[in-house]
Amino acid sequence: MERYTYKKDLRVKHNVDVFVAGGGPAGVAAAVAAARRGASVYIAESFTAFGGAAVTMLVPAFMQFGDGENFLAAGIGSEVFESIKEKSYPSFQKYCPHSIPVETLKIIYDDMVVKSGALFSFNTNVIDVCAEDGRISAVICASKGSVFAVKAKVYVDCTGDGDVAFYAGAEYTLGNEQGELMASTLCGIWAGISWGDVKGNDGRMLDKAFEDGLFTNEDRHLPGMWRIADGIGGSNAGHIYDINGCDADSLTKGIISGRKQLAEYREYYRNYLTGFERAELVYSASQIGIRETRRIIGDYTLCLDDFISRAIFDDEIGRYCYNIDIHSAVNTKEGFELFSREHKGYRYSKGESYGIPYRTLTPKGFSNLIVAGRCVSADRHMQSSLRVMPGCFITGQAAGTAAAICAADNSDVHDADITEIQRALLSLGAFLPNFKA
Repeated sequence: MERYTYKKDLRVKHNVDVFVAGGGPAGVAAAVAAARRGASVYIAESFTAFGGAAVTMLVPAFMQFGDGENFLAAGIGSEVFESIKEKSYPSFQKYCPHSIPVETLKIIYDDMVVKSGALFSFNTNVIDVCAEDGRISAVICASKGSVFAVKAKVYVDCTGDGDVAFYAGAEYTLGNEQGELMASTLCGIWAGISWGDVKGNDGRMLDKAFEDGLFTNEDRHLPGMWRIADGIGGSNAGHIYDINGCDADSLTKGIISGRKQLAEYREYYRNYLTGFERAELVYSASQIGIRETRRIIGDYTLCLDDFISRAIFDDEIGRYCYNIDIHSAVNTKEGFELFSREHKGYRYSKGESYGIPYRTLTPKGFSNLIVAGRCVSADRHMQSSLRVMPGCFITGQAAGTAAAICAADNSDVHDADITEIQRALLSLGAFLPNFKA
């Protein structure tokens, strides 16, 4: 392959205490938490709004914020939750406590970040990292009109894909033992739904559609349609297989396939399911919904045994409870049956949860790098639980809090005072029932 060397002197556009890559729920929580601790903060967000999967991928629901007894995503997560209830349109407030009103959520995130004092820019990607001897000295960003450097005391990777950690040279795992990744989905916004007539997803009708040859891809996994408002729904339907969310060519292939698949689902909903006879796909997401990419290897790897044991840790920064949710990487009967067994078998009763140790946020070998969100140090089982948005609020606010504390005293993130971090999290409203002062 032909190679080309390119060199350029770049201006340092920002020199801050804490740099945050990615403005999804983890990134917003990290930035706001760090700014509230008095740190100077800059966020680089690659799209045109904060919100990550909820906004750019149109994932229609948050998953649960609590365990039925306790609000686990407490702190910044509860602020977002309460703001949605207060500010969203009446039909959402009445019917959809966990569905996502996208435009309302955008404004909530904008207001939170602006009021925190954090600096930010949209349409800005991290394209490289300068690191030596286990310490990052700068990140390189590309935005509309410029390529520039950002220097910080502590860097927080909330990209979902672990891009900053990857560019820095951190260790990671990807997919299962064969390197296969969970299937992805292209979500969409629909109108014309008669919710009063909807009877749920009927597996027999899906079988009938398969018999009729409706689908190019006969995929049994159909999470279905979430009610967003009167007549409006958000789809999380169908799988797109063999897509690597860290590769632009693969993402291109996936979104083309996803749009064709959504057209097939339009026919399925209209012709096979009651209540959807006049349903119309209004808008498909601008980004494919990615469930799994890199998992950065940290000082501790959260594992399935921790889920089973309802683990408690001395360095706990939060607790969560979502069930194991590994979508099959292959479109086979065996793959779907394994997903179904794990999805139904690994779930908690009311009031149960597992702990999340701070050590899952600290990549091995780097003194000033912290990760949060989908790419934290976990095995596939635990990543499939913790990756959802309330889990991202929990790890994000912990990462931002720790980053601000480490920046203030120039400490190594691996040597951070966990008691100080936990106390700071409690002041944000975090749920830490096992903290002993």
